[in-house]
Amino acid sequence: MSAKPTTKLKENPFTKRREPLGFMLWLGVVGSSLLFTSIFIIFLFRVQRETGHMMVLPDMFWLSTLVILFSSITLHEANLAFASERFLHYRVFLGATLVLGITFILLQVGGWAEMLNSGLFEGVTTSSGLVYLLTGLHLVHILAGVIYLSILFQKALKNRTYVDSFVYSVNPPNRLRIKLLTRYWHFTGALWLVVFLFLIVLY
Repeated sequence: MSAKPTTKLKENPFTKRREPLGFMLWLGVVGSSLLFTSIFIIFLFRVQRETGHMMVLPDMFWLSTLVILFSSITLHEANLAFASERFLHYRVFLGATLVLGITFILLQVGGWAEMLNSGLFEGVTTSSGLVYLLTGLHLVHILAGVIYLSILFQKALKNRTYVDSFVYSVNPPNRLRIKLLTRYWHFTGALWLVVFLFLIVLY
C-alpha cells in the first residue's frame, strides 16, 4: 500500500510572521520618505513662484556629502566583519562610522553657521526655509543613528576578548541590531543624496 503524497502548503507572504523591529524600521523608512516627498512637492510649487535672489548652498554641505557616503562604506564593512567573526575589524569600522557620523553633524552645523554669517536668517524666505527644514529634518535622522551607533560601539569595546565577542555575536538579537542599523544608515545616506541633489537642482 503506497503512502499518499503529502502536499506542502504555500506560505502567504502577507500573513507570515514578520520580525517586528524590521517591520517597524520599514514603516519608519516609508513614513520618512513620504514626509520628505511631501515637502519636496509643496516647496517645489512655492519656490517656483518666488522671485528674488536664490541662496547658495554652503560649501560644508558638499563635504558632508562625501563624508556620509564614506560612512556607508565603513558601516557595511563593519557589518560584514561582524558576520564573519572578525571582531577587531568590526570595532575599527564601527568606530570609523561613528567618527564620520559625528563629522557629518559638525559639517552640517558649520553649513548652518555659514548661512547665518551670510545673513540668510535675517529674512527667511520660502527658498531659504526649504534648506533649513530639509537639512534640519535629515539631521534629526542622522543624530538618531549616531546615538545608536555610540551604544553599539560601547558594547563592542566592552567585549574586547574573542570569547566575549563571539558570545555577543551569536546572539540573534545582536546580529539583528547591527543589520537593522546598517539598513537605517544606508537609508539616511540615500536620503541626504536626494535632499542634496534636490537643492542643487532647485538652486
